[in-house]
Amino acid sequence: MTLDDALPAAGPDAGRVRLVILLIVTLLLLAVVGLYLRASSKTNHVALTQAPKPVSVEKAKATTFRPVRTYVGTTNPWNAAKVGPQYVSAYVGTVLVRPGAAVKQGQVLATLDCRNASAASREMAARARALEERQAAVEHETQRTKELTAGGFASANEVEQLTAKSASEKAEVESLRASLVSRSLEVDDCILRAPFAGEVSERFVDPGAYLRPGNPVATVIDRSMVRISADAPESDFTIVGPGTPVQIEVDASGAKTEAVVSRRAPAADDTTRTVHFEIDVANANHVLPVGTTARLTIHVGEPKTATSVPLKAATLRGDKATLFVVDGGVAKRTNVAVLGEQSGLLYVDPTLPAGSAVVVEGRALLDDNDKVTAKELAP
Repeated sequence: MTLDDALPAAGPDAGRVRLVILLIVTLLLLAVVGLYLRASSKTNHVALTQAPKPVSVEKAKATTFRPVRTYVGTTNPWNAAKVGPQYVSAYVGTVLVRPGAAVKQGQVLATLDCRNASAASREMAARARALEERQAAVEHETQRTKELTAGGFASANEVEQLTAKSASEKAEVESLRASLVSRSLEVDDCILRAPFAGEVSERFVDPGAYLRPGNPVATVIDRSMVRISADAPESDFTIVGPGTPVQIEVDASGAKTEAVVSRRAPAADDTTRTVHFEIDVANANHVLPVGTTARLTIHVGEPKTATSVPLKAATLRGDKATLFVVDGGVAKRTNVAVLGEQSGLLYVDPTLPAGSAVVVEGRALLDDNDKVTAKELAP
């Protein structure tokens, strides 16, 4: 008995099964061939180096350029004084002002408890008056003794002694008068007054505090005229000369104004090699605060014809800029002289024509004479 004899005889459905299997295999082969053809149709057979590269461009613009110098300065009051005792140490009795208060020249700002100084001053004045009376009596006695000496009733030695005593008393009176002036200054130092008309910017102590000479009670400022001070590099010495127009912007208030340089130091600082200059700005209405930042702009020279491009479109090396200009679908590397830069724009020599399509985005992947597809950015 063979293996074929053991297998069952083929039934009537065997032919249909073979046909179904054949159809499925045929369909699978057709699907594989179709996918292959589809993939092949989308394959890029052009080398990437030969394909146009997508870039974004902006048009260069004709304009003028004028170099500027910018500096950071500080607004200062025209006058400022820290008011406090200069001769005495005492407790604060009263403080009559607070920051923001407007004061007049001579107005009382604070008082100190100076009863000891006042008593000592009165005592010294009384001693001086007593010595004056004694000196006057001695001087009269000297005159009478001289008359007696002329009649032979007194000796010349007595006259000399009385004259010396009178001179000694007079010298002691002068000494007490000088000491009294010093004491008077101490007494006057107990009443602290505004040295000029202005405003109180700081208050340092309250009643009850103990002050020594040099300790301030308050700061008084006069900002009817604001003095803006700044420092420039030594190479700008001629630029910041007196009379130079300056545009000023105060950060604290946003105020903008114009003035001229009022004064300039004749020498540069030994350490920083910078030149100090100042600008006086009238501030009668007190709109400008002091102790704040001021941005100063000075225009240099005359305006020059130039072409402006976005700063990010160029690579700077020294006074030259390298950029790509699209012409006829080709990016060409161009070198041009730089005049300056301001506010995100680069100003170059007008040898770069206005209207040139300058590559802004995608230039990092470009080489000279690469083909590109350019898209102009909205202005």
